[in-house]
Amino acid sequence: GCVRDSLLGRAVHDWDICTSARPMEMKRCLRGYKLLETGARHGTLTAVVEDKTYEITTFRVDGPYSDRRRPDSVTFVRSLREDLARRDFTINAMAYNDRRGLIDPFGGREDLEKGVLRCVGEPEERFSEDALRILRALRIAAVFGFTIEERTAQAAHRLRHTLRDISAERIQSELKKLLAGPRAADVLREFRDVVAVFIPEIEPMFDFEQHNPYHVYDVWEHTLRTVEAVESTPVLRLTMLLHDISKPECFAMDNKGVGHFYGHPDRGAEKARQILRRLKFENDTIDDVYALVKYHDIPFDPTVKIIRRRLRKIGKRRFQLLLEVKRADALGQNPEHLEKRLKNLEAARHILEKIERENLCYTVSGLDIRGDDLIALGFERGPAIGETLEALLDMVINETLENRREALLREAKKRLALSGKVTENVKIR
Repeated sequence: GCVRDSLLGRAVHDWDICTSARPMEMKRCLRGYKLLETGARHGTLTAVVEDKTYEITTFRVDGPYSDRRRPDSVTFVRSLREDLARRDFTINAMAYNDRRGLIDPFGGREDLEKGVLRCVGEPEERFSEDALRILRALRIAAVFGFTIEERTAQAAHRLRHTLRDISAERIQSELKKLLAGPRAADVLREFRDVVAVFIPEIEPMFDFEQHNPYHVYDVWEHTLRTVEAVESTPVLRLTMLLHDISKPECFAMDNKGVGHFYGHPDRGAEKARQILRRLKFENDTIDDVYALVKYHDIPFDPTVKIIRRRLRKIGKRRFQLLLEVKRADALGQNPEHLEKRLKNLEAARHILEKIERENLCYTVSGLDIRGDDLIALGFERGPAIGETLEALLDMVINETLENRREALLREAKKRLALSGKVTENVKIR
């Protein structure tokens, strides 16, 4: 990839070196350098030079791939062309040295200039060797904006079932990179059958008409447009990919022929969590996506009271993410309603700024009293402390009680008196 990235004018972070030298010959040539035997059996050593690592590999050809992941054996060769012939795509089958310049036996530079992704040799052979190359092709197309050459694309569709042999961790790594790409939605549209191999839950969304005035696209097309509309972070892209995943199973049509999807956010959040766990995503990502899918359809009336309630429920960080989710969701719906929805979201954003600027309370920790104050007032230690603080917060958010120490303690004392558990000789401090 380093030659490819250099030709694209991209920063290169990892330089890989290939050579006709065998591992023992490499060791002699690199005497005096720190060497790591990262894969000597497969002809790979890693040299450490000024705290940077360089992977150096002997020219080789691969034996059979019985596990569709790595070769059962390798044979060292003296020919660079033979080594390049085993690579996945022509744009990754280029080499460079100072004497001969660019070495490009399979037309990688031309494909790079044309924005074409093509397998080296027979696509079915390349994908049969390592099934993950199918998903890697999709990822490269999404990230670089390349078109997958017809025979390569056909082979990806035909051999998509072989992705079942790939570990969840490897699938997850490629999927994250794919979703981060500027052309992620286009790739998901063209290769939805491939993605459905490892996320079969998306299939019911395909071509599912919504029969709703707020929607002009089927569920899958709406999903893709929201993926395209949101910032390319893993949490946001995964949220948009999965936010409506339970719509088909929740569909109901009323007597006017209008479709509704009651309960789809809750069911979708649970399904999203199951999918991300299966694909071995990290817990923080799973928790964020779960919350954002669960609340993506929650009403957002732009009032201080409502926004404080939402902040209390999901916290500031997730609230800010939810604003992005709801914006993307609106951009994937009927354009007739877009202006109003975007205005509401912008108003909500301004209210959030006002809440932050004026330090308006929306959490128990933001109250002007603590649990110790309630104990000093005469409350017994236990659940009543937390329940009382939550009740006081309700009143503060509903604007029926000021967030001032004296007012809060006075209200707390009333509640204590009503509970019948009054401690004698207690004074409000």
